[in-house]
Amino acid sequence: MRSWGLPLEPTELVDAELAANTVTHGRVPGRDFRLLMYVIGGTLRVEVTDTRSDRLPVVASAPGDGESGRGLLLVEALAARWGVGEGPAPRKIVWAEVVLQPDPENLDFGAGDGPNKETTQGKETRPSPTPPAR
Repeated sequence: MRSWGLPLEPTELVDAELAANTVTHGRVPGRDFRLLMYVIGGTLRVEVTDTRSDRLPVVASAPGDGESGRGLLLVEALAARWGVGEGPAPRKIVWAEVVLQPDPENLDFGAGDGPNKETTQGKETRPSPTPPAR
């Protein structure tokens, strides 16, 4: 995100929580997950795709002294909105959108190689926007 000239907060926490939830609850041994980020207008969308469409994320209240269980509470608090969509079977896509606020200290905000680009094995492609889940 630095190379795109985008602010790190709160997006880095949203990215980390979605990825951690996927590794903990959505990953099947021997299968990877995908994290995709792109910007449309002033909104950064983070999508995490895994192969456990049978396990949908649920916001639960964690016990006061618990060491885990607060990931989606953080996502819900930091993201403008979030949700779950269906991918090709057996995949699901958990997504969150963060409204970007320019950092007055960062003169490169929005500069760089561009967040709408995805690099795959040296080839640069433009991901197609995924419509929000309903």
